[in-house]
Amino acid sequence: MAISVESATPDSFDKLIATQDVLVVVYFWGPDCPNCEIFARDLPELLEEIPQRGVRLVKVNAYEFPELARRFAIFGIPSFVLFKNGKKLGMMRQYNGREYWKAVVTEQA
Repeated sequence: MAISVESATPDSFDKLIATQDVLVVVYFWGPDCPNCEIFARDLPELLEEIPQRGVRLVKVNAYEFPELARRFAIFGIPSFVLFKNGKKLGMMRQYNGREYWKAVVTEQA
């Protein structure tokens, strides 16, 4: 069974990233974003290929919730912010393809 993707709002965001001992990958996206569409197309297979335990994927619409995008200095989408135990580990500022994305997530999980 693949990992599910949870949507975050400003009200739910901090609780979603505070999960203990789990890598939380926050995916900032927006409608009519060609690179977001490429990632979305690859996402089902990526979710099957990354570790099933210890990873949570949370998505945030950067246009709908610009305050969250500003909080993490998101200037382009898609962007990915990685958290563990509520602390920011780092960012991927663009989608560089399946293999790179999968390698970063797997390494941090």
